[in-house]
Amino acid sequence: MYHTWQAQDTAKNFDTDTHSGLSLEEVEKRKEKHGLNKLAAQSRETLFTLIWSQINDILIYILIGAAIISAIVGETSDAIIIGVIIVLNAVIGVIQESKAEKSLEALKSLSTPKAIVKREGELKEIPSEEIVPGDIVIIDAGRYIPCDLRLIETANLKIEESALTGESVPVDKEANIIFKDPKTPLGDQKNMAFMSTLASHGRGVGIAVNTGMNTEIGKIASLLKENEKELTPLQKKLDKLGKYLGLAAISICAVIFLIGFIQGRDLFELFLTSISLAVAAIPEGLPAIVTIVLALGVQRMIKENAIIRKLPAVETLGSVNIVCSDKTGTLTQNKMTITKFYADDSFDDINKLNINNSVHRLLIENLVLCNDATYSEDNSTGDPTEIALLNAGATYNIFKDAFQKEHERVSEIPFDSDRKLMTTINKYEDEFYVMTKGATDNLLKICTKALIGKNELPLTEEVKNTILTTASAMSSEALRVLGAAYKKVHNIHVEIDTLENDLVFIGLVGMIDPPRLEVKNSINLCKKAGISTVMITGDHKDTAFAIAKALDITKNPLETISGSELDALSQDELNERIMNLRVFARVSPEHKVKIVKAFKSKGNIVSMTGDGVNDAPSLKIADIGVAMGITGTDVAKGASDMILTDDNFATIVSAIQEGRNIYNNLKSQSYFCYLAMPEK
Repeated sequence: MYHTWQAQDTAKNFDTDTHSGLSLEEVEKRKEKHGLNKLAAQSRETLFTLIWSQINDILIYILIGAAIISAIVGETSDAIIIGVIIVLNAVIGVIQESKAEKSLEALKSLSTPKAIVKREGELKEIPSEEIVPGDIVIIDAGRYIPCDLRLIETANLKIEESALTGESVPVDKEANIIFKDPKTPLGDQKNMAFMSTLASHGRGVGIAVNTGMNTEIGKIASLLKENEKELTPLQKKLDKLGKYLGLAAISICAVIFLIGFIQGRDLFELFLTSISLAVAAIPEGLPAIVTIVLALGVQRMIKENAIIRKLPAVETLGSVNIVCSDKTGTLTQNKMTITKFYADDSFDDINKLNINNSVHRLLIENLVLCNDATYSEDNSTGDPTEIALLNAGATYNIFKDAFQKEHERVSEIPFDSDRKLMTTINKYEDEFYVMTKGATDNLLKICTKALIGKNELPLTEEVKNTILTTASAMSSEALRVLGAAYKKVHNIHVEIDTLENDLVFIGLVGMIDPPRLEVKNSINLCKKAGISTVMITGDHKDTAFAIAKALDITKNPLETISGSELDALSQDELNERIMNLRVFARVSPEHKVKIVKAFKSKGNIVSMTGDGVNDAPSLKIADIGVAMGITGTDVAKGASDMILTDDNFATIVSAIQEGRNIYNNLKSQSYFCYLAMPEK
């Protein structure tokens, strides 16, 4: 609700001074009232709990009963064999799940980030868990947001929120914006900053409005407790088998006893005979065979970059027919990349750019020089959009560090969200080039000419319309569009206000977080295997559809639906439409749970992939939740059944193939187990 409040109203509500912050005495009072600013830790399963989870099964109960009865009737060897099988089954299961937990621990990044707060008029760096509601928190580039904040001051602030919202591009933040709609999606709340998101650019100041489990991430973590995990298909089948075997054993006892009683046989002898036949009807080796086959499958999957956390999940993979996948980082590379360019009347793929063409080359030089990011193959820092520009330059052997030494930056006008432009002045021999890049509309307002060939021609309405049409064509493909312009000046003693006037338009570039190269083949393989791929993302509808179309998930825009449209549907209404939908955009954590439930209502076995905290509730409620091992948050990993150590969608497909092989092995081994029964 704080996104609907004025900044001063927020400060008044929390009784805090935006200039001096809280007093130390007040901090201690609020710490006692609200507790530490951290998510509630989930207790680890004890050894007893792990053992109990392995034997808490009706088939195991029947085997325990069979062992006890065998011992009572003097069949000691049978009792010992059955007991060994029960223990072996439990030990293998416990060892496997313990291994999975150790592998999970190795993936976690355990760190306690610091936060800068203003208290008693002084800036102090403290552990983020010590922040209390009302604290004045300072944000700068590269720092994680320690709690939920109502921003009261921003300067070119951008925050990367993909872990929370699924948005792949950093969000521009503006403290002075007020939203009237209380239901404004998190991704659109530009006057708020949320716990565990990352400031990628600029700086800001905010009031801590929610801490710990009261934050948006804390609320999502709380949803995990509300979704009880259902039995897997294998567990359901074994549970049903156990009930059938139990009824069969009782029926055998009753029938044999009744026949013998009618024949007038000794009652004690009849009892022993009927009990022995009932015990013989139970395939004692079945639980051990199931456990061993699953455990061997798990070991093979680990080599294929998939860690299985629960043994029965292996067989569930083989039954999956719907794969719901997050977009950012799973289907896409989570790396902004230039794919299109327009310059010198050429509109084409970026790999068709001719670096020997003077206009094309100047476009790349502009994007490299008018840039504050750093780039190398091993390490890059800065805004993902600017890193993408430097990456494009590197493709044509124009590297920022070396090129900027050759063309020194002597002055600049930094980017800001009002102008949506950035300008630098760089030395070119005896001249200076004013290099400007930014939003197309804003850039064209300050351009009077366009560079075509080697000529600077007047920017007529016809030329301007061509540029705008090209920019629109890029936008229709969900590309983020940037324009570039320049002008020459003979000295640096130029009024700063006149730098961004009378510019010469150079060209445009369009960028997107592109699909992973191997994903399209994997999706086609899924189709051939009768598995449907569904995209669920926090990104905007047009971006989601563009990626889905490129990956052959769908070609029909009518199979795409947004979060606001989902809000208008009840669960029953969505259940009826669900099989005609393939792309879900701008969704919330609650929407993801609703979508998974809808697919399951139609009898589908559903896999859900994700990496953010916002994915955790749906990961837990899906038949098999798949978390990303590299980019995945601890909450997402904890809610999952399987973890991908390479964050690759293709690994899911390999795991499903392995799951189907294991399912076939289980059927054949179970068949042989039953063939062995008459030998008893």
